Amino acid sequence: MNYRPEIDGLRALAVLPVIFFHAGFAWFGGGFVGVDIFFVISGYLITTILISNIEENNFRVLDFYERRARRILPALFFVTLCSIPFAWFWMYPSQLKDFSQSLVGVSLFVSNFLFWIESGYFEAAAEEKPLLHTWSLAVEEQYYLIFPLFLIFAWKQSRHLAVWSIAILAIFSLISSEWGWRNAPNANFYLAHSRAWELFAGSLAAFFIRKHGVLSNNLFAFMGLFAIIISIVAYDESIPFPSLYTLVPVIGVLLLIIYGDIKTYVAKLLSANILVSIGLVSYSAYLWHQPLFAFARIKLIEEPSFFLMSCLSIVSIALAFVSWKFVEKPFRDRSEKGISRNKIFLFSIIMIVFLSSIGFLGHLNDGFKDRFSKAFEGDINHLEFHKYIDEKFFDCEPSHIAEKAMKWEGYLRCKQTREGEQDWLLLGDSHVEHLFIGLAEDNPNKNVGFYQLNAKPYIDEPKFKAIFEYLEASEKKKLVILSMFYSSRLVTNNDLYDEFDKTINFLKNAGHDVVLLGDVPGYQIHPEDCVYTSSIEHAKDYCSQTLEQFLNNKYRYFYASYKI
Repeated sequence: MNYRPEIDGLRALAVLPVIFFHAGFAWFGGGFVGVDIFFVISGYLITTILISNIEENNFRVLDFYERRARRILPALFFVTLCSIPFAWFWMYPSQLKDFSQSLVGVSLFVSNFLFWIESGYFEAAAEEKPLLHTWSLAVEEQYYLIFPLFLIFAWKQSRHLAVWSIAILAIFSLISSEWGWRNAPNANFYLAHSRAWELFAGSLAAFFIRKHGVLSNNLFAFMGLFAIIISIVAYDESIPFPSLYTLVPVIGVLLLIIYGDIKTYVAKLLSANILVSIGLVSYSAYLWHQPLFAFARIKLIEEPSFFLMSCLSIVSIALAFVSWKFVEKPFRDRSEKGISRNKIFLFSIIMIVFLSSIGFLGHLNDGFKDRFSKAFEGDINHLEFHKYIDEKFFDCEPSHIAEKAMKWEGYLRCKQTREGEQDWLLLGDSHVEHLFIGLAEDNPNKNVGFYQLNAKPYIDEPKFKAIFEYLEASEKKKLVILSMFYSSRLVTNNDLYDEFDKTINFLKNAGHDVVLLGDVPGYQIHPEDCVYTSSIEHAKDYCSQTLEQFLNNKYRYFYASYKI
């Protein structure tokens, strides 16, 4: 295939917004679409290579996998190896255990499944997971594994069948993503079935160009560039992805690939030396940026400053040039002087086994907690907290709610202190659940329960529908306590007051007493900071509050509650 410098420029247009988005720069609220741009480019390039090899009767499956291994694995393994020492010295046991699981996921090309499974409400913040970005590599690797075999099979039947099969699969995948963001948003984000249509879109572009060539149309090329830029600056994390919204950047990339002949102004712009240079190292830049940002956030208590994140963004590009020159290029050399096929496969197997072994050890040893001079003590994290609740307290009633409540799906949970109908009932998110143990143990004569969701405890909230129906039908008068994480829920149109007013009136009309409770105390550090202060100097000032200071803080919140 002929080299198209504008494609490398397009890669730069993809990777820079991703880096700036993860750095937290407000002007790049939709920078995550860079990943979708990469998917379309990958689909186009891989299909172009496959079509060329098939038509020339020169396609070999082993040869294809060798090229993919050379292109992807050395840089991935190098960045992963460089991350391990920082994880060892800077991560707490629970964090290192998560990181260890990531090592296994990355090595076996299933990290997207891992992060999907881990995407519950109480998992570590995404910004503090050094290898979180490898989910997209796993999607591509799964595509590389299956798509060539599918294309060969379909091609043998008919070239037209191959094209139409890809088109139909793309449509089903797009429909799946539109259904998925409404019903299973985490799976929709991470798994390949809802991302495949973006790769297939690039594949269809490859078939079109194979037949008609790259066309030259300044208007269409500009429209493509405009669609990409507008999605980067106008989208934000509230936009469901992937979904029909993703069509904007995807169609933009297709317009650039199909109509962005080198003669067009947009292609000349994308072919600028600086953009082509960044595009050439875009893969390594993508690999480096997330570990740099994640470890900065782990090391510092406060959110890293704009200046620091700007510097780290530049460092990620600089490191990308280093790893491109000294890792990527040597391993991609297939000449007699380069690394042979047998060696690249042997190297890959060794690294997969090595990284997986480290990951399994970290998981089995609970993040190597013996690294610290002070032993792990107490229930200091959410997983231990919920393990305690699940083992000690009863399942909720009625059963049709409890069935869902015992699963993490939809973040719906419930427990109560004894069997039967509750006397006191907590409704809200995890912040109201936090109060359950204290109320339960201090009031043994009351049947205390909670229904907790990642949602506002409003009568108009669909997630709470079954619970409010239960309360309306209940003949037993209850004390209903409402609370939530207010600082993340407040909106400018005063819905907090309007919705609580409707909710409280509904509960009172149903015959229940209502308490609206303020939030629980919050702190700026991870609880493990205070367990391991002997090794983590920067946490000491935050962990040295006196009992009086803590109680003042605690009661300040409790005095903010009132009975309706």
